[in-house]
Amino acid sequence: MSFSEDKLLKALKTALQHIAYALNIPVTVSLWDGSSTPLGDAASIATITIKNQNVIASLLKRPNMENIVRHYATGNIGFEGDLVVSGQTIRSQLKKKDLKRLNKKLLLRLLWPFFFVKSAKPVSEHSFDQDATGTRHTNKHNKAYIEFHYDVSNEFYQLFLDPEMQYSCAYFTDWSNPLEQAQHDKLDMICKKLRLKEGERFLDIGCGWGGLICHAAEHYGVKAHGITLSEEQYRFTQDKIRRLGLEGRVTVEIRDYLKLEGEYDKIASIGMFEHIGLANFPAYFGKIRSLLTERGVVLNHGIARRAKANVKKGLARITPEKRLILKYIFPGSELAPIGYSANAMEAAGFEIHDIEAWREHYALTCQHWYHRLSANSQAANAIVGEERYRLWVAYLAGVSLGFRSGSILIFQTLATKRSKEKTASGLPPTRADLYN
Repeated sequence: MSFSEDKLLKALKTALQHIAYALNIPVTVSLWDGSSTPLGDAASIATITIKNQNVIASLLKRPNMENIVRHYATGNIGFEGDLVVSGQTIRSQLKKKDLKRLNKKLLLRLLWPFFFVKSAKPVSEHSFDQDATGTRHTNKHNKAYIEFHYDVSNEFYQLFLDPEMQYSCAYFTDWSNPLEQAQHDKLDMICKKLRLKEGERFLDIGCGWGGLICHAAEHYGVKAHGITLSEEQYRFTQDKIRRLGLEGRVTVEIRDYLKLEGEYDKIASIGMFEHIGLANFPAYFGKIRSLLTERGVVLNHGIARRAKANVKKGLARITPEKRLILKYIFPGSELAPIGYSANAMEAAGFEIHDIEAWREHYALTCQHWYHRLSANSQAANAIVGEERYRLWVAYLAGVSLGFRSGSILIFQTLATKRSKEKTASGLPPTRADLYN
């Protein structure tokens, strides 16, 4: 059975008009014939473009998040506007009662001809083809996960990160502060929380591009060491150490944390915790404990998921959004509720002193990254290609919205290695020193 393009377009436009009546959102849909249908009374803040009838057929036959994202990444669906602002606006305006106004029978009757149209099949060139869920988490997989996410190229990350190349949550002492200031304040707050002192041995597990170890050595006089599994990050950090004249005070190596030896007074793990895997928490915290001096201090900074009433079911569940991130952006990552992480730390022999939530800080950080990458779209396309660029802007916008809504969380947990003699922790009696 076949239908003329005019009949298909007429049916689709009628369906869009009904959607506009029910939802009334400030978005316009532009079709392949050049026509546009506003989905609300107010001026549109975004336009969605559909390339052809085959895209509609595909979306109807496979109405899932991955299919939508793949069509967007390969250019079959276009988007003009600010993804973060559009997401916030739609979320605030769209109510459950509006969704109930959608007449599903009417929409099915109007759109059923598209089920006889050949579906567009977007083929992605950028997906992780091994165990993206991280259920095995061998050392071999860990390196593959890191390389897929971080070895895109230093030039790509420089398009949206600050000059210190901080790829973790910034700290806004004022919400209007620029990203550069917020990332500097983050580095300083980490050093203050650890109470770094001149001459101490400091380790950064998953040191990224070396921002924290260099900052700690320059401003707090520590002897800093960083480890990473990324070749790109390692080379960048080596160059930075030489450029800043920090040889002898700062070192970096490519090494898995489980194979690290030595003794340190203070340890930080910033934005690396998501790679560990829930089953490896005991080994991870146990290894950190073995590297710390008596009453040594650790700061664990990591993204978390919200706790569910059924703990086991909540930990095992992988949402459609999470599955997309695992496959296309961040393979091998696993998130746990903060209570689960805290329990694992205590069981490994740590005394927890402070847990601070930075959720709103990360929502704003990702929004900054999204805007900066979007502003450098031409350069990004030249470096990684249009498909990968589109996946990344969608990822950054989606994560910003996730933190803003509270569907994902982030915490900094400060703890000391519990003393066998049960002595005092050595930390100040209040947090006043953090804000002087």
